Amino acid sequence: MKKINRWRKIRLLWELPLISAFNRWPLCEKFNIYSGGKDQQSKSFDEALKKLVRHSSAFEEADQQGWLPVHEAAAQLNKNILEITLRASRDITWEQTTLKGETPLLVAVRRCFVENVHFLLLNGCNPNVKNEEGDSPLVIAIKHDSYNIASLLLRSGARVNLRCVHERTALHEAARLGRKDLVQLLLESGADPDPRSGYGLTPLALAAQMGHTEIMELLLQRGETLLCRAKDCASILFEAAGGGNPDSVSLLLEYGADANVPKHSGHLPIHRAAYRGHYLALKYLVPVTDFAAIKESGISPVHSAAAGAHPQCLELLLQSGFDANFMLAQRVRKGYDDHRKSALYFAVSNGDICSTQLLLNAGALANQDPINCLQIALRMGNYELMNLLLRHGANVNYFCRVNTTHFPSALQYALKDEVMLRMLLNYGYDVHRCFDCPRASGSHSQYVTDGWTSTVIKDTMFCEVITLSWLKHVSGKVVRVMLDYVDHIKICCKLEAVLKEQELWPDINSILTNPRSLKHLCRLKIRACMGRLRLRCPVFMTFLPLPNCLKDYILYKEYDLYGQENFTGIYNLNCA
Repeated sequence: MKKINRWRKIRLLWELPLISAFNRWPLCEKFNIYSGGKDQQSKSFDEALKKLVRHSSAFEEADQQGWLPVHEAAAQLNKNILEITLRASRDITWEQTTLKGETPLLVAVRRCFVENVHFLLLNGCNPNVKNEEGDSPLVIAIKHDSYNIASLLLRSGARVNLRCVHERTALHEAARLGRKDLVQLLLESGADPDPRSGYGLTPLALAAQMGHTEIMELLLQRGETLLCRAKDCASILFEAAGGGNPDSVSLLLEYGADANVPKHSGHLPIHRAAYRGHYLALKYLVPVTDFAAIKESGISPVHSAAAGAHPQCLELLLQSGFDANFMLAQRVRKGYDDHRKSALYFAVSNGDICSTQLLLNAGALANQDPINCLQIALRMGNYELMNLLLRHGANVNYFCRVNTTHFPSALQYALKDEVMLRMLLNYGYDVHRCFDCPRASGSHSQYVTDGWTSTVIKDTMFCEVITLSWLKHVSGKVVRVMLDYVDHIKICCKLEAVLKEQELWPDINSILTNPRSLKHLCRLKIRACMGRLRLRCPVFMTFLPLPNCLKDYILYKEYDLYGQENFTGIYNLNCA
């Protein structure tokens, strides 16, 4: 009975299309469809396959992926299947490709079936054919780290210097992947140690990119040159700096690599290491890089470390004597829409508190860029950055170049945020310019009543901005806060009309119509005498012969919402 069942299964396999029969074979083995041991299963399948050989036309039928039976046979671990199928197939099918451009040999190499590869090579299959992606069997063997197959291919006529994808050779691929044994095999088989890829990269450059130091040393000992450069003029040391392996950088320097050779953009290896955050590699490059080369490049590695947000590298550079105020050259600035200049601007743009702190402590100036660093922090709403910049001299009274207002531009970002508004005012924002309206009691132009005009607005008054339809609901809160930082002022009729509609008008009117307290006036006078720069300096305040409570009062500590960590943004107003 078992014998009859076995024959039924074999006959079923025989009656299936041939490609389906191969596809069923692994499943039969997995689910133990055949009775008996594994050897009996293999023998039964071989016998069924021999019966199918009579139908020679079946061996030229491809499936939807373009696979012929010979492709499927090459993908089977059982070499007998391949032998029988290859004998039954016409020679023309041996080099026929699938839809992915794979011959039976490429299929066997990709599956790492050494016996199948050996058998196909013995039967004359081409070892230099390429698949759809442009990879040769030798390159595929290297990608799969198959030393035996690579050796077999080379002994069977595979061209060791055959150009594949991006004009790379097998040596390029082995060096890139860090296959030292395969690199040695290729070199012993006559591989050119210094070929250029389509991008001008050599195997040494690719090994340097990936940090494969042993392979780099092997190639250098075989005579590969350090002088070759990629199409973008990047040196091998530049590639190693990007890879970040300090041993690779050290090795190249020992062999005489020049750290002052720029790529076409002007960047040096030190810039690359700093931008990528490769601290140990950077330590090797700092002492061998000339300042003249850095100056010629137009960009400092301090910029690179700040742009890459790597404070550890930034600290190393600053400790090594690099200038925190080195400005980008004009030709480099043009590459940025905002024409930035300083390393501090990069750090602030990244929201990098640590790098910003390092630069400011090293003496970086906060007002050097066309767009003020404080404006970037305000736009981001980053209180910590704002506080850092203001404490280190950022100009709270800066003016934007576009749509210039009569009052300093920083206020525009703080109209709806009391924490931000108080911070600006505490650091000396010029509040008086907000109430400096030339038409105090006269009529106002109506062209801005309903919104901005299509033309560039210059010298726009505060009353014209705060009374806009989308801002007038906060006018009472903003003006009430501002009154804490001025003595007696007058407001124009336009602003007064809007304020009368606000809930806080009674408080505002009371302050405007009554004398201010002597204590408040004294605070304003002392602050005016001290000046904005001294007010922000904690050290200077320690020299004032005043008790701490008065110092705190002068600095508006009672309104320092950031220092109190009161970030609710809710206006909490009391009469002064």
